[in-house]
Amino acid sequence: MNEPRKLNVGVLGCGPISQAAHLEACARARNADLYAICDVAPDLLDKMNAKFAPARAYSDYDAMLADPNVDAVVIGIADQFHVPMAEKAIRAGKHVLVEKPLGVTIEECEALEALVLRTDRVMQVGNMKRFDPGIAYARRFIREEMGEMLALKAWYCDSTYRYEVTENVMPILAASEAALKPEGNPKLDKQRYFMMTHGSHLVDTARYLGGEIESVQAWHAQRFGAYNWLCTVEFASGIAGQLDLTVAVRMDWHEGFEVYGEHGSVVAKTYNPWLFKASDVEVFSARDGVYRRPLGADAHVYRLQLEGFADAILRGAPQIGATVADGTRNLRAMVAIARSAESGRKVRLDEVGGAV
Repeated sequence: MNEPRKLNVGVLGCGPISQAAHLEACARARNADLYAICDVAPDLLDKMNAKFAPARAYSDYDAMLADPNVDAVVIGIADQFHVPMAEKAIRAGKHVLVEKPLGVTIEECEALEALVLRTDRVMQVGNMKRFDPGIAYARRFIREEMGEMLALKAWYCDSTYRYEVTENVMPILAASEAALKPEGNPKLDKQRYFMMTHGSHLVDTARYLGGEIESVQAWHAQRFGAYNWLCTVEFASGIAGQLDLTVAVRMDWHEGFEVYGEHGSVVAKTYNPWLFKASDVEVFSARDGVYRRPLGADAHVYRLQLEGFADAILRGAPQIGATVADGTRNLRAMVAIARSAESGRKVRLDEVGGAV
């Protein structure tokens, strides 16, 4: 019997996120192979080629896209390059999994969304928390058992001890002076960088569980090197939600959500992503008066998101991961939060443009 075909993946970028997540995910995936890697830094390319032994190693992205054996690309490079590199891949006929956030301006994301809609290519944004077994279980309970939603609260609070934890559990990362970097240094604007990097997770989780967000009222505070956004959001369903983004709290990693509904409730604690540990989720069903807690033993979210991406391409399975439209809406929500914090007023998502 012939083995099922696997998706041949080319990874663009051999920097930190690819080393810590995407290359290993390709190596571990049940339905995908790491066929090619690409980076302009020759030392990084050589190191990752030696470690993962893909069939091809490219220093030129156009050459990798011209390879007919590459079915899809994973884009793991700086945010400013996401949209132009994704556009190139779509035009070359490749499927695309791009790191979050989708892009840096609403307009470029909308242009990419329009391009994707004119093709039959699968485009997925790397909001990998959708593949956390605990969060997936919570979503099923909300949709199938909880009944009408009353309110949602979610928080993403990075920890001052983040790097003490991650340095012990992540692979040792290789760096290169030859790595391609965007003009200037976007990470120097920490207020913007934290919203784009961490807010993209918080907003996507809120939308994944609660539905579309129509407006936000946000407040921002900066003290002793810490940044905090507190937001009241209005969902299209008419319910209200509260979001808390804090970088960094003087405590352990603090992330989770609570959802209150007609026939039950959900309480969840999410862990530092590099621990690959499923969220602790406890649901209560008023129908039987029972609390339930799923185990979620397999929580390698980066591998799971790649396998979901490959299933959507190879088998036509429903796309579980964030779509290009989700990526655009997530960015629109983040821009609205930034505008609301600046103006002190409620901001509708459909009235914003530009960047955070």
